[in-house]
Amino acid sequence: MAAVAAGAGLLMALDVPQERGLAHLDQRFLDGLEVCRFPLLPFLRPLPLDWMYLLHATMFLGALGIMVGCCYRLSCVAFLGPYWYLLLLDKTTWNNHSYLYGLLAFQLALLGADRYGSVDGLFRPQKRNAHVPLWNYTLLRAQIFIVYFIAGLKKLDADWVGGYSMGSLARHWLFSPFRLVLSEEMTSLLVVHGGGLVLDLSAGFLLFFDTTRPLALFFVTYFHCMNSQLFNIGMFPYTMLASSGLFCHPSWPRRLCARCPPWLRGVLPSTTPPRPSPDCHYGGRGARRGGLRPRQHLAAAFTLLYVLEQLFLPYSHFITQGYNNWTNGLYGYSWDMMVHSRFHQHVKITYRDGLTGEVGYLKPGVFTQSRRWKDHADMLKQYSTCLSHLLPRYNVSQPQIYFDIWVSINDRFQQRLVDPRVDLVRAPWSPWSPTPWLLPLLLELSPWRERLQQLESRLDGHTDAVFIADFPGLHLENFVSEDLGNTSLRVLRGEVLVELVEQHRNRSLREGEGMQLPAGQYHKVHTVSPEPSCYMYLYVNTTALALERNLTRLQELQERVRNGTEKEPLPPELQPILGEPLAAGAAADPVVTAFLRRQRRLEEQNRRREASMAQRLHRFLRKKFYLFRRSALMTCISLRNLALGRPPLEQLAQEVAFANWRGEEEEVQPEGSGSGGGQGGPEL
Repeated sequence: MAAVAAGAGLLMALDVPQERGLAHLDQRFLDGLEVCRFPLLPFLRPLPLDWMYLLHATMFLGALGIMVGCCYRLSCVAFLGPYWYLLLLDKTTWNNHSYLYGLLAFQLALLGADRYGSVDGLFRPQKRNAHVPLWNYTLLRAQIFIVYFIAGLKKLDADWVGGYSMGSLARHWLFSPFRLVLSEEMTSLLVVHGGGLVLDLSAGFLLFFDTTRPLALFFVTYFHCMNSQLFNIGMFPYTMLASSGLFCHPSWPRRLCARCPPWLRGVLPSTTPPRPSPDCHYGGRGARRGGLRPRQHLAAAFTLLYVLEQLFLPYSHFITQGYNNWTNGLYGYSWDMMVHSRFHQHVKITYRDGLTGEVGYLKPGVFTQSRRWKDHADMLKQYSTCLSHLLPRYNVSQPQIYFDIWVSINDRFQQRLVDPRVDLVRAPWSPWSPTPWLLPLLLELSPWRERLQQLESRLDGHTDAVFIADFPGLHLENFVSEDLGNTSLRVLRGEVLVELVEQHRNRSLREGEGMQLPAGQYHKVHTVSPEPSCYMYLYVNTTALALERNLTRLQELQERVRNGTEKEPLPPELQPILGEPLAAGAAADPVVTAFLRRQRRLEEQNRRREASMAQRLHRFLRKKFYLFRRSALMTCISLRNLALGRPPLEQLAQEVAFANWRGEEEEVQPEGSGSGGGQGGPEL
């Protein structure tokens, strides 16, 4: 118990500067920042920035106190209170492992995890090396069992069993050994989806029994180590690894310490058997004889009720129906981990001035710091309400807000999430009833996924497709970029009316029919059939294709010059491809600039790929060092501000600049790495 608490405390402390955001609090909670937030409880508001740093510092110290068992109960409260406040303050940060940390902290606050190897034990002999009541182990073991088992039950979903949830994960290098004997499709179906389902369903049972525990420890260790490389999920894999020790015999830390060298045992916890505890009931064999005390009855009742509550909560979505979307409930407390993957093709936010009728458009995500709002009706309602309060500052009176969100879930058609005709500022929403303006997921079109994959497999390397499904009576307004010089639309099901806006003409298309779409113009696709229509865009980015051909020619020219087979002298504008400076007065060729940028990017990728293990470890530790350094310095600045007041702005700016300093950067960031590298689809 104490070993697991120490491991959990350490991981929680490491988590505070990283996933809890201590290193970048000033970017999220800067005083006066105009930003829309998404609290679970409407009355929750963030504290001023300096107080938020104090809150995170308290949480960090609480985690350290849990780790070493110093002022244990107080440390648990110091971590638990700020943690749940921050979790409830922003639903966009919710995920299953953040929820699990909060549950574990709550449980540890009630348990006797400070009775072995703790600082408290040095000053309170009655706690030192004492027995821990069995209900303590039962509570934690049940929690970890529920995480595994409910996650397995959620993976019985047809999308997961069919291999659609994490379709591209099998391409990761971690699965390359499996691809030696299986195709990528079978690796995804059998290893990623089948293996994940079997492990989650069986891990809790296998860990419980002594005979199967070694096998379970091997597989869960392998599983969580893989997850740490596959997903950006913070300390969760390591927390689950640390929790595996709960299922082993309670004496394993003592046996481990007993195997250490004698010179080391002096600083390690005791290896002697634990003493009887007055909190435990031993029947007729222990320190306390007689029946159970009321406190022990209460502990047993609490354990039973807590386990029942945790079994019920993942299936309680019939109560909180307002949080149900295409998936049930807010993502984060149902253990439906990785079951649903989404791809957003298009998000449009339209505002209308309630007095003048003027219509305008907002950049998706404006005034927010997250993208999670796009998938949840309750957050869309909060976002629209926030926008209605902010837009009057920009001369928009009584604003009406409309969302048009197109998303594909688990490789289905792209379709609308909400009705684009509904003003969400005035639209009804309640946590206890279904959301009326939420459009249903077209489950009847799920069998089309296999056909869509077949259609995509027939395309050449330069042609891409976007598959659309729309409801009767609605239309899609789309602009075909001039870069997409070869774009066509083909109907797969139903009937649509294509309106070419600038040409003032319409064309009706039925199933199997198609047409070419003009580039650089708007068009509207109206669904006129009584059932939902399905159609696809086929497009070729002719600009990107021409650029790729030019870059290939430059690559071939560079190789010919270097191996001496090119006899013609290079013109001045092409000299930079050999590493020579551009001649004076010569204009830079944009194609050559793009070629050099790509060369630098490829060289950087090769350098990273060929780096030794020591170099990779150095880069990792260096990154973490500067993250923790900034966390510590910014916290010190804020605590100084609270104690002594804020200094002049010039001094404060210098202090923040020092906290941001990262030394002489060894890694050159490739130009243009953040955007523009991919070939996008037509702008829906």
